[in-house]
Amino acid sequence: MSITDQELRDLVAGLAVSQAKTDAQMLKTDAQIAKTFADLAIQTAKTDAQIAKTDEQLAKTDAQLAKTDAQLAKTDTKVDKLAKMYGGASNNQGDVAEEFYFNSLKANPTLNGIKFDHIDKNITRCKDGIEDEYDIVLINGKEIFIIEVKYKAHQADLDRLLNTKAPNFDKLYPEYQNYIKHLGLASFSINDELKKHAIENHVTVLQRKGKLIESIAA
Repeated sequence: MSITDQELRDLVAGLAVSQAKTDAQMLKTDAQIAKTFADLAIQTAKTDAQIAKTDEQLAKTDAQLAKTDAQLAKTDTKVDKLAKMYGGASNNQGDVAEEFYFNSLKANPTLNGIKFDHIDKNITRCKDGIEDEYDIVLINGKEIFIIEVKYKAHQADLDRLLNTKAPNFDKLYPEYQNYIKHLGLASFSINDELKKHAIENHVTVLQRKGKLIESIAA
């Protein structure tokens, strides 16, 4: 099949138009690619700037945290110092209370009309994994008085005497199992509600009255 000159010219013209369209499309694509890279470059620059800003903020935060840690350490030191000061003061007050009640009862070992033969202070015994200390203990041939001494008594002190110290005494000192056992709570300061609870639980309350001991029998 032969092709005429006109058909050849038309074919060439058509190819030229098609190539022109392709070139135009490629130019458009190149422009889009260039724009995309430009956008990416701008976005990367913004991201880098944001990262730099974030790093700067983190550095400030780390500095603030370091400052806060230093402040907390300083505060902890102050708290420990105060705890030692007041803890020592509390222990000293407790020693004063124990000494007062021990000396008073030593001079006159009589409680609730019961005369005792001897008095012990701060006795400790450990047996079968149980260990406990008793501030003051008065004993005669058939009765024993166990006294817990506090400068200022709290409900927890009464609870500990009733629920821990008294049962432990029976386990630690079985030689007194046939003795009549009395419990006492001695304190320079005790509120009326606690005093009532003590008496209701058959615990004698001992209070300081001048240079003497005032006892309220259970």
